[in-house]
Amino acid sequence: MKNFLDKLRATQIIMLGFLITILSGTFLLMLPFSSASGEWTPTIDALFTSTSAVCITGLVVVNTSAYWSVFGQCVIMLLVQLGGLGFMSFVTMIFLALGKKITMRERSVIQESFNINESTGLISFAKTLFIFAMSAELIGAVILAFKFLPEYGVAGAVYRGVFHSITAFCNAGFDIIGANSFSDYSGDITVNLTIMLLIITGGLGFPVVMDIGGMLRNIFMNKHTSQFSFSRLRLQSKVVIVTTAILILSGALFTLIFEWNNVGTIGCMKFYEKILSAFFQSVTLRTAGFFTINQGAMEYSTKIVSTVFMFIGGSPAGTAGGAKTVTVAVIIIAVISLVKGNEEINAFNRKIGMDILQKSLSIVIMMMLVVTVSIVILSETEAALMINRGGEFELMDIVYEVVSAIGTVGLSTGITPFLSGWGKFVLVICMYVGRIGPITLAISLTKNRYTSENNIHYPEGSLIVG
Repeated sequence: MKNFLDKLRATQIIMLGFLITILSGTFLLMLPFSSASGEWTPTIDALFTSTSAVCITGLVVVNTSAYWSVFGQCVIMLLVQLGGLGFMSFVTMIFLALGKKITMRERSVIQESFNINESTGLISFAKTLFIFAMSAELIGAVILAFKFLPEYGVAGAVYRGVFHSITAFCNAGFDIIGANSFSDYSGDITVNLTIMLLIITGGLGFPVVMDIGGMLRNIFMNKHTSQFSFSRLRLQSKVVIVTTAILILSGALFTLIFEWNNVGTIGCMKFYEKILSAFFQSVTLRTAGFFTINQGAMEYSTKIVSTVFMFIGGSPAGTAGGAKTVTVAVIIIAVISLVKGNEEINAFNRKIGMDILQKSLSIVIMMMLVVTVSIVILSETEAALMINRGGEFELMDIVYEVVSAIGTVGLSTGITPFLSGWGKFVLVICMYVGRIGPITLAISLTKNRYTSENNIHYPEGSLIVG
């Protein structure tokens, strides 16, 4: 086994690790004591749920609170935690606890799994990440438990507080509230803000969160002004903060504009509830999957905008999925630079390399290819189902479902439980690709990434584009 692993590259180990975790979760969820009824769960439903949990998506084919037993829900919660923080973070903690030395090869796998560029201080980073994640989830669990206390009692409140704090921080979107997610709490400021902060914190990316933590310490200790402290942040942090703020604000604004008078969503709400629901919807599009408004009842225009935001997703090196904020920001900055006639791509007085632009374009194009192929396949496999159900869902619902899956968002217009076996399997593939990343998957399935042919430089050619 060791000789086999030694032959694998870091990306292949990560891909295999996620696959083994998914299959292990599938087996556990198939067992009779994982379901509330005590019956065996169909393989495709167990596989779908396990993939959705490990890939921190949140799409479900059965009601999480009603179908699964407490054991089954705990399995899902564990899979979400493993998928959110990455199985390598837990392996690292186990190695450290046992006093095992972390080899250079294991460090490369850790670096690849966290999707970070720096190779120094990896173990310290992993420990800090683990402690921070546990602390954030604990604080979130305590706040939510107090809010759930009057309705569920001490044991029920604590259990639900822990479950939803983990799934929110990991941007998973599983809930055990009921079929309508957090719709019954659409006017509860504490629950909404707690869930939103957990989603944003997990989705910003751990290096960015740590960078922000250092900035806040400097501000509170009166070492630097807020403007100066922001200027000292890394380029990654600046791009993530600005892009995330723009997406959240614009997402909330679009929701308010398009849904203001829609009685199926926020039309009948009070003013502050509309604002709260709009921001919650915008934040959950960062790949969280919770909702306080009916996704199926939204206006067509809102679904289109939400699809774009789900495709973008959260930020790198965190618990969020999607093409990532930085990826899209780099492409937009490159377009602006071209329009302005700039020879270089610059952001915050820093040059962005062409290799980063090339990778960004590759990610977006590969994701769009997977989305397109999946939509075409689902349009065929679910055609009969659409006819049999009287055309209750249409192409936009399939598009919404596919983008939600590959973006590991978990939002649905309500068609997930009605998909055919093949339809569910297509979404399983989408969730898996979305979690490990299309680039990681492509590298894992190809021959050695670096060969002598890569070092050959050919004469530059000329092409007419546009």
